[in-house]
Amino acid sequence: MVMSIVVAMGENRAIGNKGEIPWRIPGEQKIFRRLTIGKVLILGRKTHESIGRLLPDRTTIVVTRQKEYQAPGAHVVHSLQDALALAKQIGGDIAIGGGGELFKETLPLADVIYLTTIHADFEGDAFFPELPPGQFREVSKEEVDASIPYAFAVYERVK
Repeated sequence: MVMSIVVAMGENRAIGNKGEIPWRIPGEQKIFRRLTIGKVLILGRKTHESIGRLLPDRTTIVVTRQKEYQAPGAHVVHSLQDALALAKQIGGDIAIGGGGELFKETLPLADVIYLTTIHADFEGDAFFPELPPGQFREVSKEEVDASIPYAFAVYERVK
């Protein structure tokens, strides 16, 4: 079981603003789809709500502190520990899809980080944390010329 974080951020580390992704770049969201298809996708409640629907071909687990929260078609749990235990029962690889709090909690546990950095600063109220020094190494990086250029990098945990 491999746990990956799949995230896109601005140069200023912004990942969201008022429940929305602060950019629209044709093709950029296909990266998320490609990296999460067939996996157990763990999302925070706000991220799940910002998507507005279940994403196909993934088993979705929503983490929320709201005890009565329901997400039809998804599993709802109330802690990261419960999400990870359920993901282990389901089996297969895990993809962490956000938001900021969930990224912060899972960064010490992740095996791989798929990081898209949009080459611009954005207004934001949710941010991706700094990578802990010495814990990850960049294994690949590709610059993409798009309406807003971005870089897609893969980081693996240093063993």
